[in-house]
Amino acid sequence: MKPSRLLLIWLAVLLAIGTLLGTVQALDIPTPASLSAISWGLLLALLVLALLDAIRLQRLPSPLVRRQMPGSLALGRWSEVRLQVSHDFNEPVTLEIFDHVPPGLNFENLPLTVELQPGQFSEVGYRLRPLNRGHFTFGHCEINLPSPLGLWSGKRLLEVSDEIRVYPDFAKLYGGQLLAVDNWLSQLGVRQRQRRGQGLEFHQLREFREGDSLRQIDWKATARQRTPIAREYQDERDQQIIFLLDCGRQMRSQDGELSHFDHALNACLLLSYVALRQGDAVGLSTFAGDQPRYLAPSKGAGQLNVLLNAVYDLASSRRPADYQTAVQQLLTRQKRRALVILVTNLRDEEQGELTNAVQHLNRQHQVLVVSLREATLDQLRQTPVQTLPEALAYCGMVDYLNARAELHERLGAHGARVLDAQPGELSAALVTQYLCWKKAGTL
Repeated sequence: MKPSRLLLIWLAVLLAIGTLLGTVQALDIPTPASLSAISWGLLLALLVLALLDAIRLQRLPSPLVRRQMPGSLALGRWSEVRLQVSHDFNEPVTLEIFDHVPPGLNFENLPLTVELQPGQFSEVGYRLRPLNRGHFTFGHCEINLPSPLGLWSGKRLLEVSDEIRVYPDFAKLYGGQLLAVDNWLSQLGVRQRQRRGQGLEFHQLREFREGDSLRQIDWKATARQRTPIAREYQDERDQQIIFLLDCGRQMRSQDGELSHFDHALNACLLLSYVALRQGDAVGLSTFAGDQPRYLAPSKGAGQLNVLLNAVYDLASSRRPADYQTAVQQLLTRQKRRALVILVTNLRDEEQGELTNAVQHLNRQHQVLVVSLREATLDQLRQTPVQTLPEALAYCGMVDYLNARAELHERLGAHGARVLDAQPGELSAALVTQYLCWKKAGTL
């Protein structure tokens, strides 16, 4: 509890009056004796009123506060939180409210001021923007309650518990359901290539159309119907895709607001959405993290929600990547042949361990190694060199990129395919590569 501005003003006024009377008496200027008595009387009355007002404030019941939040929040996107406030007082009251927002969430428009009427509730709101994924708990809401006479302001800490989850931002992903899939993928920068060859699953028979290949004609059906009948093919379905996601220290690099790990996680979830719509099964295995997780491949639209709930609070650690152990665990769990997408940030000092792990994995599964490349490397490569420090930095960058290229070639020689991309371009590049293989029937 602290004095209000009104109480401080009255104290300042009485102090000024007392100082003035004391100065006049010190100068032996004749003044009525009653003025001094009136001054002390006013001060005593103010103290009594302040004491009574403080007691009444302590006895006042706390207002009721309810927090209304979305079911979940998207990483990096602003959302609104509403606070409903009501009280049982007989007179209007003006409150100041401050919600205790957990660390990792940015906020605007706090504290809030709300005027409450008797028998009614008021609603105010503020904005939240998550900076990290995960599970967040709201514990308290703080209010400043004025006393009946307005001489004091009491702080009340109300228990208003709520929980919320922060997921990766998938506004574009779910918005894509409102559009044709091809148009939506084109807007994301994904390029689909026309299918070539016939190494795909049979879908149905239909009448021969202009532009169909003669190899599509089903001669037996044509003889029975006495009209050209063609076979129609569709992309192969019921395939399995497993993401082998590195959660180690190599993924902690930051490009913009998101880390390499967040970019990689977004790309994996986006490809999961596309693959599930294509009829494939999607699974996940993480390594080098504080809490390694495994999700067996499964099909169906509900698998995306399972993936989201499994990785929404997943974070990178400071541990080094142990590729051999991760591959051995995956081989133990996954017996059926699958497309294993290893998402990491390759370093040349790990080429021996990584090459052996990929070679071992490639004997049973098809392997795609996704290597994230720092955006600063491309920026540095395009920067003109004018000074000696810039020349040294440029040479170091070229040497580093050459070592990465050599590692990529070595992996390719052992049967693995390599996708080298910047974090911001990873989602479109990964989906493009998947659809390219899907159309060509090479998965």
